[in-house]
Amino acid sequence: MIVTPLRLCAALLLLAACSSSPDEVPPPGSDPSQAGTARAAGSAGIESSALAGQPTPGTQEDLEVSVGDRVLFDYDSVILSPTATEILDRQAAWLKQFPDVVVTVEGHADERGTREYNLALGDRRATAVKNYLVALDISPQRVLTISYGEERPENPGHDEAAWAENRRAVTMVTTVN
Repeated sequence: MIVTPLRLCAALLLLAACSSSPDEVPPPGSDPSQAGTARAAGSAGIESSALAGQPTPGTQEDLEVSVGDRVLFDYDSVILSPTATEILDRQAAWLKQFPDVVVTVEGHADERGTREYNLALGDRRATAVKNYLVALDISPQRVLTISYGEERPENPGHDEAAWAENRRAVTMVTTVN
């Protein structure tokens, strides 16, 4: 019998369809309707909070959703507003809850001003956030800073609304030790 490419593909598809493994039998006393979900979660390393639609605790997504990851600044300012300090208070509490997390505070500026000036302004904004978190008993070794100046705008527009979004400091989860 001659094996044509079409017959070979059909045979491979048939074998692949037959090779799936059956669902695990749930342990006694557990809900059998959750057997496939538990197996999928275990095999993928996904925590149950992620299955429930919640971000995994201690991740960037958790920081964003639970407490907020950014604070905004007024034009040409490094002063933390009351809204900013509320967000940073929540970030400090979150960081205390996850003591192995290290973050990097990214400082940003809008497009007005020279590149050098905006890099320096972004650095001062990131440092203002770090200093506030350190004052709330977060170890300075856990809070790194970097400035992007005007190089990474949140909003590419060229008006006050866009510039207001771009004057920010963003806390990013860098590592989990």
